[in-house]
Amino acid sequence: MKAVCWMGKEKLEVHDVPDPTILNPHDAIVRITTTCICGSDLHLYDGFVPTLEQGDILGHEFMGEVVEVGPGVDGSKLKVGDRVVVPFTIACGSCHFCKDGLWSSCDNTNPNAWIAEKLMGYSPSGLFGYTHMTGGYAGGQAQYARVPFADVGPLKIPDGLTDEQVVFLSDIFPTGYMGAENCNIRTGDTVAVWGCGPVGQFAIRSCFMFGAGRVIAIDRVPERLHLARAGGAETINPDEVNVLEALNDMTGNRGPDACMDAVGMEAAGHGVMFAIDRAKQMARISMDRAQVLRQAIIACRKGGTVSVPGVYASFVDKVPMGALMNKGLTLKTGQTHMMRYMKPLLEKVQAGEIDPTFVISHRLPLEAAPEAYRMFRDKQDKCTKVVLKPWGQMAA
Repeated sequence: MKAVCWMGKEKLEVHDVPDPTILNPHDAIVRITTTCICGSDLHLYDGFVPTLEQGDILGHEFMGEVVEVGPGVDGSKLKVGDRVVVPFTIACGSCHFCKDGLWSSCDNTNPNAWIAEKLMGYSPSGLFGYTHMTGGYAGGQAQYARVPFADVGPLKIPDGLTDEQVVFLSDIFPTGYMGAENCNIRTGDTVAVWGCGPVGQFAIRSCFMFGAGRVIAIDRVPERLHLARAGGAETINPDEVNVLEALNDMTGNRGPDACMDAVGMEAAGHGVMFAIDRAKQMARISMDRAQVLRQAIIACRKGGTVSVPGVYASFVDKVPMGALMNKGLTLKTGQTHMMRYMKPLLEKVQAGEIDPTFVISHRLPLEAAPEAYRMFRDKQDKCTKVVLKPWGQMAA
């Protein structure tokens, strides 16, 4: 099969690799019909997340048709021929954390948990296509994928919906939604969202679903700001104004009720703090540029909430803990508990409450992935979201 393989920093190649096979009785093989490039994939592309190996298959946003199931898969939940969206997190469904609805904290799906434990204390769940620290699983930017615990995660898709309407249930729609949920929104609240990439776009719309009265979106890319305004947000361009001053002015000097960091470890910025972050990242002294996290903590009103769906990989410094503590802020974060949100959000798509295709700017064949990564990273050609077709078909 063809697959997008990581060959080194800023170097991807589409290779012919062996087709996946059933390794565990609870596995399934999915023939992938649509896959995507996620903003968090760019952290791998830029070489900022450790434990990738040359030849690793990338990608964690994908869907397709089940073509084979292991003997342990519950046939009442999944069978050959089912059309499914596969969540980016892998969960067993039976451990303490899965039973508690904390699916992305599954205890049984990361065979390399010891690596994550050395960095984080405890390991998150396994993830598709996202380093050996989270399991070393082959990703979904390919023609086929092996899906472990296949009767737990994949969501069956009913007839009448295109791939493009539902593929984002694999990650970015639930991730933006959980980011909004973590904001503890009360009716009429003002929420500031840093980052208007795909997750930020779904977060903006999700904040309104939770009853926000205003959403203020912060980004410097014109096409992203345009999409944010189309979703009902007011916007701030940090290249044009001081973000903290603008938020003070827009909230009567009180600050937003909640602030969301939908950017994560590769935040852009200005000034000495950003320059230090950038230098340390380039020297691999630190993997994360926490400019947005610092701003969100400083900007948030007293007693407010800071939600962090943006990805961080290691340690950050110069975080204003004094502001976090003395203002009595709540900080909420985490990889998305996918199985908690996929079905309810599918129902919203079916009901016409949201059309997730609004975020797509480019539809390309899988072979175009190396250039598409570069285009997405460098924000060229008004790129907001790339959908890849592994079999060359351009229709949804």
